[in-house]
Amino acid sequence: MRRITRLFTGVKGAGCALVLALAGMGQAQEFSGLARLDVAASSVSDTRRGLELELFLSQVVPWRVFVLDDPRRLVMDFREVDWRGADAGLIEGDRALDLRAGALRPGWSRMVLDLAEPLVVDEAGMSVDETDGTARLRVRMAPAGAEAFAAAAGAPHDPDWDFGLGDPGQGLALPADETLVVVIDPGHGGVDPGARHGGVEEADLMLALGLELAEALQRMEGVRPYLTREADVFVSLQERLTRARAVEADLFISLHADALEGLQATGASVYTLADEAVGEATRRMAERHGRADIVAGLDLSGQDDAVATVLMDLARLETGPAGARFAEELVAGLEARGAPLTRRPRREALLAVLTSADFPAVLLEVGFLSHDGDRDRLSSPEGRRSLVEGVVLAIDRWAIAQRALSPLKRQ
Repeated sequence: MRRITRLFTGVKGAGCALVLALAGMGQAQEFSGLARLDVAASSVSDTRRGLELELFLSQVVPWRVFVLDDPRRLVMDFREVDWRGADAGLIEGDRALDLRAGALRPGWSRMVLDLAEPLVVDEAGMSVDETDGTARLRVRMAPAGAEAFAAAAGAPHDPDWDFGLGDPGQGLALPADETLVVVIDPGHGGVDPGARHGGVEEADLMLALGLELAEALQRMEGVRPYLTREADVFVSLQERLTRARAVEADLFISLHADALEGLQATGASVYTLADEAVGEATRRMAERHGRADIVAGLDLSGQDDAVATVLMDLARLETGPAGARFAEELVAGLEARGAPLTRRPRREALLAVLTSADFPAVLLEVGFLSHDGDRDRLSSPEGRRSLVEGVVLAIDRWAIAQRALSPLKRQ
């Protein structure tokens, strides 16, 4: 293995954040696309002196590492990495609390390690195997006092890494001043339990999943989640859309599970409104919603169906493609986080919760209660974890892409 970069610091030098790239490799260095993390060889473990993180990558990539305070965390930025399997399961010991990783912006990615105590970077370096081109990143952290940690904390100022994405430690989403409102809609509830099988009800599982997803999104900088229901209560389909419109939703995700007697269908599917169903969806919205509850920000009281129809069609020119893009990201995110998918996970249909014109909407069918494996997986927080992580990853990537498209929309 040939050492590419190596930098030492410690408590005495804690005032300096670490900016690490591929020193000595020159501007002509080529990278062959997405680097992949070898999860089996990677680890985060306590040591006698502190904490050690080792990441094995399929190729060398530019990188940097620094710490942030309140809460205490180690942040590592990379050229884009496939983080599949990178989660808290890599942690051995008590000095690290949680690990998450995902896209930072197109072509770049980030890993964040939550720390249980103040630890500063004592040694960091990447080495490359000249035989196969694989790389190993090792970061060693040593204990420090709270004041020393606070002095070391902060993202380094470097134009080459200036992504303009707000607080880099929360990262993985939008700037703090561009809040993304995500409405989570746990299907069914109250007198409408939804699908039932094996003593399990769809409404209960979707509420549990919705609460877990909202909690995960709450930790993302620049994302504000809302739930259409937070208890086992009945909420009509029209009211769910009304509640989303009231909080000016940027994205609507409806959560459901199915049950098919006699069939062994398994895995998740993602639905958007079918193109051929747009006309019918517009008609239903015009018929079933008040004129002040059709398009957010517009009171169409006194206007006839023709005006409402035109405005909804105009709104769908933007929200329809945006919803389709999110659906694609959602399928990819679920797959990346190991959530089982159906053979044809991307689908279209005329579904009531997809009929709103003023925000992108998808329906996520998370699995089948009639399938023993799906039912067992959906019945525990551990089993639902891949779904939560997949949705978070998809929102993260979609938000970055939406922001990149904003200048084009204004034109």
